Parts: sequence; structure tokens; C-alpha cells
Amino acid sequence: TATQPATHTASPLNNLPSPMDLKSGYPFWAIKNGLIQAFPQLQQDLRCEVLVIGGGITGALIADELARNGGHEVVVIEQRDIGWGSTAASTAMLQFEIDTPMVELARQYGQDNAAAAYLACARAIDQINVLCQPLGEVDFQPLASLYYASSRRDGRHLREEYALRQRYRIQQQWLEPDEILQRYGFAAPAAILSAKAARVDPYRLTYRLFSRLASAGVGIYDRTCASQLRQHGQGMEVTTSNGARITCNQVVLATGYQAQQWLQPVARNRSSYAMVTDPIDPDQLGFLRHTMLWETARPYLYMRSTGDNRLLIGGEDDALDIPARRDARVQRKAQKLLKKVQRLLPSLPMQTTFSWAGTFAETADGLPFFGAHRQWGPRVLFAMAYGGNGITYSMTGAELLRAAIEGRSHRLS
Repeated sequence: TATQPATHTASPLNNLPSPMDLKSGYPFWAIKNGLIQAFPQLQQDLRCEVLVIGGGITGALIADELARNGGHEVVVIEQRDIGWGSTAASTAMLQFEIDTPMVELARQYGQDNAAAAYLACARAIDQINVLCQPLGEVDFQPLASLYYASSRRDGRHLREEYALRQRYRIQQQWLEPDEILQRYGFAAPAAILSAKAARVDPYRLTYRLFSRLASAGVGIYDRTCASQLRQHGQGMEVTTSNGARITCNQVVLATGYQAQQWLQPVARNRSSYAMVTDPIDPDQLGFLRHTMLWETARPYLYMRSTGDNRLLIGGEDDALDIPARRDARVQRKAQKLLKKVQRLLPSLPMQTTFSWAGTFAETADGLPFFGAHRQWGPRVLFAMAYGGNGITYSMTGAELLRAAIEGRSHRLS
């Protein structure tokens, strides 16, 4: 699940950029959970084996993998409060299905490689399930995934997608129009029902992971901004904006969409919009209690339930990456999302509670990038979980990065 960006000109990792404005409106997770735990700001110099820059869900999964499974000495720094970047705006749809259909990936990389990417995401959902069990309430819940055709033409493409997945024994079921109408109450030309999906509260999961790491002695520092990064002997030295210096053997840049400011053009930034409803009576919520729903159209409408029986709805993506203009669109986009769901499921009572938008990035093939880049030395590793599978990508990416740090090969590298 890693791709190598094209060669291009970039400046050294020096004078690192200030924080990007990654979200608009009122992201549900931050409102629901608040600031769960305070972490200190780094005030003194220190040394560690691996420095993870980025305190969102990606950084949390990587730090956990390195500290708990690899026994590495890890420090994490975050320029905002923990989880307050893209993690707070994530809709946390945990799917093995990638935004790029398996058929399209197969045309680019061959069927076996396309299947490997899909199966890695399926495995990641199981790994996240295991990871969440001892952490307490993080609203992890296995779900089914209903992927429906938005048009008759899409239905024909969906049949081809289904056939390729069958070849690799991916657990799924083909649904004809009458079955969709009978079981789910809406009309669609065709659909694929998959058993492997899940939901989670990404903000709470991030805090729970970092809290456990801090209890185990891992240094977690928020409101600590890396301002310079340079080669230092056989390792690296990172200087923070308040003058503290961190020397380490390896740096992992898990700064989400901001990382591509040093590697453009890796992906293109876009904006995605989401809303969450008031709680809905479970009987009226019906199949959405245990099934996420999304469509073949691009950009696609998607929805899934939360632990307190709300409906989280997302989509209406656009190419806008200007925070002030994105802010102005949130309410109008939320209204469009609500109307789309009302047309699809007219009997479902819905009232918008919160709406928000966030920056996300798309690569040409829909795959992420984890590892060293040829423009930078092997001491700097990138964790860029781009696309709609950010959390599952990050779970697998954490393994890829640990293998790289330990000098081992990985089945996906």
C-alpha cells in the first residue's frame, strides 16, 4: 500500500511551515469528547530513538506499533492539541474497500497487487478491533458495508468489480434491485454487500492510545511545533519553535496533509463535508445500525451510525482548499447532504446537529505513501495515509514503518 511519488524539486526540511487550517465548522468528535487529557509542552532538550511528528490517529498508531511491539524508544510531538487536526474531522469509515475500485487498481498494478491492497485493509480492520479491545469505550463496532450503484452504467461496472473480488475470495454478496428494495427500502440497480467494515471514534481512540503510551513512559508533547529539521551526525536533530532540541536516529513525519508541502506533487488537496444528526430511534434507524452505506458516484454519498444512534453523513467533496471559502460552504453542503439522504430514505427522521468540513488529499491511484523518499535520506520516513481509508492505511503503514526502522522487509514494501 505504498507508492513512490514522482521526482520533483523540493527545499530542505528547514523552517517548517506553520500549522494548516484543516477543518471548518464543529467536528462532532471534538464537541462530543472535549479535550480528554492534557499533555505537556516540551520545554527541554531530549534524545530518543524515533521521533514521531504528528499527534493524530496516524501518529498514535505508529507510536503504539513502535513502542509496544518493537520496544523502540519513541517521543511524539504535536503542534496543536492532541487529535485536533484532521483526526477531529474524520468520519472514521473503516473499510477494506479503497476509493479506487479494485478493477482500476488491477489495470494499473496487476490483479495480485490490487488484491494485496484490498486484503491489507481488511486485515487492518481486524487489527484495529484487537487494538481497541483493552482501551475501553472508543465506539468500535464491526459493521457490514453496502456499496450500491448510483446508475445502471455503474451497475455494470459494479458487476465487474464483484467478479474480480470473488476471484480473490473476498467475502461479499451480490444484490439485485428487488433484494435492495426489500431489504433496505431504496431503489438501486445493483449493490455489493460486504461483511468487513467497522466504525470507531477516532478522536477518543487517539487519546486512549497516547494515554496508554504516556503511562508506559513514552514522551507525548502537544503544543510543540517542529520548526527545523536537519541531519545531525549519524542521526537527525529537530528544533522546536521555543528552542528545544530533539536528537534522534529516525524521524517519522505523520503530519497528515501538511507533509506534502515538502513532497509536492504527491497528492492534491480537496475539501470534504460531513454532518451528524440528532439521535434517531433505533427501530427507525433500522439497517443503518449495523450497515454503512455508500455509492459508486464520485464524489460519493456515504453514511454510518454512531454508538448513540446518530447518523453520520458525508460527501459533497470539492476541489476547494481555501479555508475561508470552505468555512462559508459548510452549512450549504450539509443541507445538500441531508436532502440526498432524505430522497434516498424518505421515511428516516433526521435533524442536523453539527456540520463540518475538512481537508483531505487524493493520490492519483488512491493509495497512501509510507516510508523513505528518494529526495530525503533514510533517516526521514513519511506517513501519508491519503484517501478515504486513512485509518486502515495507517494501521498497515505502522507495520511498514516499523519494518523499515528495523531493517526488515515487509510483504507490502
